[in-house]
Amino acid sequence: MEAEVIESNILLPQHLSFKRVQVSEKYPKGQARGRHWKHLKQILQGENYQTCSPDDPTYVNIETPPSKYPSKKFCDITGCEARYIDPRTNLRYANTEVFKGIRMLPNEYVQRYLTLRNAAVVLK
Repeated sequence: MEAEVIESNILLPQHLSFKRVQVSEKYPKGQARGRHWKHLKQILQGENYQTCSPDDPTYVNIETPPSKYPSKKFCDITGCEARYIDPRTNLRYANTEVFKGIRMLPNEYVQRYLTLRNAAVVLK
């Protein structure tokens, strides 16, 4: 097949539109591969705060009002979104497997989970 193509002097295009372009062809070695994202620290260092007026919003002085929506509650054990609260221990949980585990926890562990959430109850 190749000999026939060469003999007939048919020129094939270098890139066929239906084929995927390899990354190595698209970006030769040493070239950037698309968009680079800056971290907040890099943005803060790059901004020139001396030229800005104090009333201009920047990443340092931006203030937002409190949210109109209630805050999300998360499971104390798994970190998933919690829909339920155990009435005995006051721990939040996401599903029945976690609830079974909560009921088996000793009281000192329950208190530790509550202190992580700043909801500990001091029992005397």
